[in-house]
Amino acid sequence: MKNLLVLLATLSLLGANDLLEKIDRNLQPTSSESYKKLVNIEPDGSKKTFLLYQAKKGKEKMVSLFLEPESEKGRATLRLGDNMWLYIPNVGKPIRIASMQSVVGGVFNNSDIMRLDFSAEYKVTGQKESSSEYTLTLKAKNDSVAYDKLIMTVDKKSVTPKKVVCYASTGMVIKTLTYKNIKKFAPGIVRPAVVETVSPFYKGYKSIMVYGKITPKSFANEVFTLDNISQVGTLRR
Repeated sequence: MKNLLVLLATLSLLGANDLLEKIDRNLQPTSSESYKKLVNIEPDGSKKTFLLYQAKKGKEKMVSLFLEPESEKGRATLRLGDNMWLYIPNVGKPIRIASMQSVVGGVFNNSDIMRLDFSAEYKVTGQKESSSEYTLTLKAKNDSVAYDKLIMTVDKKSVTPKKVVCYASTGMVIKTLTYKNIKKFAPGIVRPAVVETVSPFYKGYKSIMVYGKITPKSFANEVFTLDNISQVGTLRR
């Protein structure tokens, strides 16, 4: 009986990991380009806004280009798996950046801004289900992932996240991401257009990510290299 229960639990988690893969594909195609706005809101209500273009390929490659504000225009970031770099025009070679840092300030860190597939970084270790939601417990596959554990609440109808609570290895909550405003971006891409985040470490602050466009598009591997990080803007032509 014990062996049967272990087998059933294993099969359930295998199905849950398939569900996580489906969530990833509903959020973004394997290869795509997107435009999104980042808004950092301070306790006094003041705001700072950034506009980004991003290209993604597979589970480990992403580049971003800052289009606005003028002071950030032309900056680019590259992510290859757990490794990230920032390119600043006229400064020289790209510099390494950490996943828990933020090139824009605010509550979103670099890992949030350059989000790859959840299934690339996490495995499902627990699953609950109600009539309208799934609740997945996700554990980081290695120590280099920004968050040690996620609790993801998933809308059954759209199979996309509603809320993700991010934890440190100590069990402390680092931040909460709330997904809102489900929208159709392209055939097969129906997902929340807005992601809001707050953190107990940034009391009174809030950051918002608004997707304006997500389009399936193929890219060559050479796009995602340090040699070509200064040429990200040519992808938009």
